[in-house]
Amino acid sequence: MRYFIFLFFIFAVVTGLTGCVSSDVKPYEEVKTLEGFKPVGIPPGTESSYDINLKMDDKEQFTVDASIEIKNKSKNAWKEIPFYFIPNMFTAQNSPLLEKPAEIEIDKVSLNNNEVTYSLKKDKLTIPLDQEVNPNDSVNVSFLYHFTLPEEGLRFTREGENFYLAQWYPMVPTYREGWNMEEYRFKGETYHTTYSDFRIKYNVPAKYTVATTSDKDETSSKNELKIDQVKEVFVAILKNPYIAERQVGDLKIRVFGMQDKSQLNEEVADFAVEAFDYFQDRIGPYPYKEFDIVLDGMGMEYPGIVTAWSIYNTGGPVRPDSVKRMVAHEIAHQWFYGMINNDPYHDAWLDEGITEFAIKLFYTDFKDQDFTFEQTVKDHEQLTLPVNLSLDQIPVKDRSYYTYQKPREMLGKLFVENGGKKEAEHFLHKYYQLYKYKEVNSEEFVRFLKEYVSIKDESGLREWLQLEKED
Repeated sequence: MRYFIFLFFIFAVVTGLTGCVSSDVKPYEEVKTLEGFKPVGIPPGTESSYDINLKMDDKEQFTVDASIEIKNKSKNAWKEIPFYFIPNMFTAQNSPLLEKPAEIEIDKVSLNNNEVTYSLKKDKLTIPLDQEVNPNDSVNVSFLYHFTLPEEGLRFTREGENFYLAQWYPMVPTYREGWNMEEYRFKGETYHTTYSDFRIKYNVPAKYTVATTSDKDETSSKNELKIDQVKEVFVAILKNPYIAERQVGDLKIRVFGMQDKSQLNEEVADFAVEAFDYFQDRIGPYPYKEFDIVLDGMGMEYPGIVTAWSIYNTGGPVRPDSVKRMVAHEIAHQWFYGMINNDPYHDAWLDEGITEFAIKLFYTDFKDQDFTFEQTVKDHEQLTLPVNLSLDQIPVKDRSYYTYQKPREMLGKLFVENGGKKEAEHFLHKYYQLYKYKEVNSEEFVRFLKEYVSIKDESGLREWLQLEKED
């Protein structure tokens, strides 16, 4: 949930706990077979498994001992291995306006058990290689470092007595013909990872409650977790939270919030049940046994856990309906980001725009509304860029529109003219069915869309997409 300020206010009025209306939609029975169509995922170029020990002491300092096994799945030999090391962006050097920045000390970096030199510039930590890593070969890289969390950081932050560890460990990027890394931006994701396996062992002071990406959390201060096939791992360390729990079939939903907002926690838990009922029924099953919602900090999606409350640290309470709407958005991301991957720098619209499309379908059902898609941005006629541009090609002031709203509206218009709401839900289910745990780019999505809707005339798509032949 990257540029949500604009949409946050637009949709605050559309929520309410009225319950989903029953529907005659039967996605698993009626979805098109698309005989002869074969989905093509984008190869990540890397394969990684992480073994991480995390310890927090009584002085609120964290120690990370991480070992990462990396296999070269590309066709090229590697002469270096870079990592996203995002905590470094919140030090005094890189975020001089923070009153309380992060402090980071790297004790040792090793390659195959031999200590090596490295360079660290902003969020990029690079290890030069004396010997190339050839295709299908593997290496082990280990890190030992200490850090404190900044206050008013972005996702990687401390909020009062709560600690949020997002992108807190060295993260392996994807590889194309070279390492797929972009300059860090504080608005919009510039890191892109593929599905990996994790073993996380943590130890924090007993006064804290811990919630993580894992679906085997016990909220204890010590645990060892095995988490497979996720893009990243998020850890929330919370001081005396209020916890509301619900059950949806085999899925446990937990809402962590402030003690003085217990009613909101309970309302959000009920709302989350409605959202999961809808998305699992219409799109596809959620693959895990637990889902956590943390009502503190900015709205953001992670595998198995999300945060929702304020927007970009503006602080203060927000309307309950707006919090619920934000929660619905982050829940939908579990499918469009968590289970279908895309590059959030070069194809941000694919997870944000399709998530917004899914949310529109949910609220159409939830509020028993007509399946309509009206333009809601004044002077939108002047916003004529295609949605499938990289972040650096879209004006910052217009990113919310191009990333979230325009793809939602254009997909909606397409399905209003091609089968309506039921067909739109079938489309999302088939998309999930074909591309689960694959990476999709704009070209592949358009190929699937054209096949599903039987589009022969591309003129309608050219109103909002830059097609490959135009490059």
